[in-house]
Amino acid sequence: MLTDLTMLAAFAVGMLVYLWWGFRHLPAERWQIIATVPAIKTPEGGWQGINFTWYGLLTANAYLVALLVLLVLLGAVGVPPLGSALLAVALLSCCVPASRLVARLVEKKAHTFTVGGAVFVGMLLTPPLVLLVNRTAGAAFGFQLPIMATYAAIAIAYAFGEGLGRLACISFGCCYGRPLTETEGWIQKLFSGRGFRFYGSTKKAAYAAGLEGVELLPIQAVTAVLYTACGLLAIGLFLTAHHLAAFLLAAGVTQGWRALSETWRADYRGTGRISAYQIMGLAGLAYAVTVALLVGAEPLARPVFSTGLQRLWTPAIVLFLQVVWLVLFLYTGRSTVTGALVRYHVHHDRV
Repeated sequence: MLTDLTMLAAFAVGMLVYLWWGFRHLPAERWQIIATVPAIKTPEGGWQGINFTWYGLLTANAYLVALLVLLVLLGAVGVPPLGSALLAVALLSCCVPASRLVARLVEKKAHTFTVGGAVFVGMLLTPPLVLLVNRTAGAAFGFQLPIMATYAAIAIAYAFGEGLGRLACISFGCCYGRPLTETEGWIQKLFSGRGFRFYGSTKKAAYAAGLEGVELLPIQAVTAVLYTACGLLAIGLFLTAHHLAAFLLAAGVTQGWRALSETWRADYRGTGRISAYQIMGLAGLAYAVTVALLVGAEPLARPVFSTGLQRLWTPAIVLFLQVVWLVLFLYTGRSTVTGALVRYHVHHDRV
């Protein structure tokens, strides 16, 4: 138990440092575009470039951490890496495309993503996906995904993925909060001097709302801290075999906060006083309670955290994680809402 607490504390410190760095630096202009690749030559001799964003890199990082958490927690309850990886691939194959599709349906925009919509789709598809893995690969290779422990692991992984994914939003200037001057008095006092000011004409807060340089409620940071703390507490419950409580905590906090936090956001979330994402959050919360009532607790042995960690260190799993990170970076990092013109020249004094 002491070893588990030590590793969990080390993980918490790493998350804290990572978030602190993101909150401090990412609103600046230089932290939006990570690289530009020349694609088409222009008549003037320059190149039209394809931008790859910090949004994509940070999103891929968040997915990677969520995937690591899922693999470790499922490994801790005896699920082999193959079973965890198959479930992860099935979920990602549904949720990643859904992040763009739901945004297109709700916001009528073809070039944006929504994690909230993707999660709602994932919650609905989790039961049939778990059943599919159990009846196919599970039957063939002799393993079963325990229902409630799997739900808890997915909910905890999502809390970390969504929490760390807020850094991607900070770098792109999206999912921004309301100007502090338009918030309630107690919120202004709490966050005055601590809000985000986005700089750069390509930040979404600038080009979509004209809020460049305006102090905004740091709703992304609040979400990141809340979800990460929730994930850490839920891991503690999971490791003491309280899978039902871990699931309710992770799902309840994330879905409840999604519905509440929308009231402090200023970016476009669709028409109506109550956004579609708020409805999804409340529906997800009701769904979580229903699942808890139907499935209930399972009599499983106490998870072994070290076993879950050890199962990561195989060439196949390491390669799998690298491929997933790269695919996600290329999918989410290639910007379709920004462009670039690139010119090259020779330093003749150095020839």
